[in-house]
Amino acid sequence: MVLNTRHTGFVVNNLEKFISFYEGMGLKLISRMIEEGDYIDNLVSLNNVKLEWAKLALPDSSVIELLKYHSHPNLINEPNYYQNANRIGCSHIAFTVSNIQQTIDYVCSNGGAIKNNHQISPDGKVKVAYCYDIEGNILEIVEELN
Repeated sequence: MVLNTRHTGFVVNNLEKFISFYEGMGLKLISRMIEEGDYIDNLVSLNNVKLEWAKLALPDSSVIELLKYHSHPNLINEPNYYQNANRIGCSHIAFTVSNIQQTIDYVCSNGGAIKNNHQISPDGKVKVAYCYDIEGNILEIVEELN
């Protein structure tokens, strides 16, 4: 059945800003394309779609796909919208980082946010924080402790 994770996708309002945000966290832009026509209309079950996507790779070769719907803009366009951790659907993406505080500082100084300081797991093996990217998606930031 499943062989691996191909990518994780995020629908975004500002593709350029997202690419820059994630490149600043160490991801590399590997491909980018605009799609229109029957294939994409049928795949996403919308009519007359114009979709632009960018794929960014992490050092372990996993991929994040950022999707900008030019033809069907996102219905939630509120400033400072942060998804709740208990929302049904995709909850978060987790990154292992070398320095949690440095990553939190980067996220917050580049348009993201954090509500609570990082926590140390009950087993003492990791520091963990829930942060929010520039459009309110949850980023779980994890630093492994020796």
